[in-house]
Amino acid sequence: MTPLPDLLLEPLVRAALLEDLGRAGDITTDAVIPATQTARVALQARQPGVIAGLDLARLAFHLVEPRIHFSIHVPDGGRVMPGDAIATIDGPARGLLTGERVALNFLGHLSGIATATAGIADAIAHTKARICCTRKTTPGLRAVEKYAVRAGGGSNHRFGLDDAVLIKDNHIAIAGGVATAIKRARSSIGHLVKIEVEVDTLTQLHQVLEYDIDAVLLDNMDPATLRQAVGIINGRAIAEASGRITPQTAPAIAESGVDLISAGWLTHSSAVLDIGLDFLD
Repeated sequence: MTPLPDLLLEPLVRAALLEDLGRAGDITTDAVIPATQTARVALQARQPGVIAGLDLARLAFHLVEPRIHFSIHVPDGGRVMPGDAIATIDGPARGLLTGERVALNFLGHLSGIATATAGIADAIAHTKARICCTRKTTPGLRAVEKYAVRAGGGSNHRFGLDDAVLIKDNHIAIAGGVATAIKRARSSIGHLVKIEVEVDTLTQLHQVLEYDIDAVLLDNMDPATLRQAVGIINGRAIAEASGRITPQTAPAIAESGVDLISAGWLTHSSAVLDIGLDFLD
C-alpha cells in the first residue's frame, strides 16, 4: 500500500481529537493516571479482516503525546485473525488512554471498509472484473475511505464531480435527451476527461453507443441482461455494473464479462471491524 501523506491525514485526526477532548481535555485520565506513568499496549484484532487506517491511529496517539512509540506488525492491506497483534504502542500512559478512542474509531471504520471490499474482491477473483467504490462516502472522509477500498483490493471510482463526466438519468431528462447531453459534455471538457453514461435498458445502451463515450454504467441489470450488454458493447467502452452488489451476487455479475462492479455501500454501510486496545504486562 502506498500511504496517504500525513499532511492530508493530520487535519482529520486533529478535528476528531478536538471533538473528543472538548473544553477541558481528558478529565478522567488526568485525574486517575499519574503524569509520570508509562504503559505498553497492543492493538489486537477480535475478528478476521483486512487492516486499513494505521497511519490515522498513529497520528491520534502522536498528536496527543509525541513521546509515544507506535510499532506496526500488520500493515494496511494485511489480513488478520482474532488475537493477532496489529501494532504495539508504548509511552506515557495518559497519552495512550486519551488517544485510544479516536485511534480505534478510524482504524475500526476503515478496516471494516477494507474487509467488506476484500469479501467482494475475493468472490470475483476468478474474473477480470474489479470492485470499486462510489462517491457515497462520509463527508470529510472520502480520501481515507477510498484508501480503505484500495487496501481491501478494490479500485476507486471518481473522487469528485470534477474527475470525470458521469451522465445519469436526471442529466438526460433535464438536458432534453441523451444525444444533447453527450454532445454538450464532449464539447466542454478537456481531452483527458472521460465520459460515462448510465443506462437501464439494452435499448438505451444501443442509443448511447452511437456517440463518443468512454464507459457505460449498466444499472440494476440481472446477469443475463448484463451478458447481452457486454456483447453489444463489444469492447467499444468500459462496462460497469451497479446495483444489488453483495458477496453472493457479485460472482454471477462479474462472470457476465463486465470490467467493473461498483457498490456504494462499501463506504457508507460497511460494518466496523472489531479491534481492541489491550494492555500488556
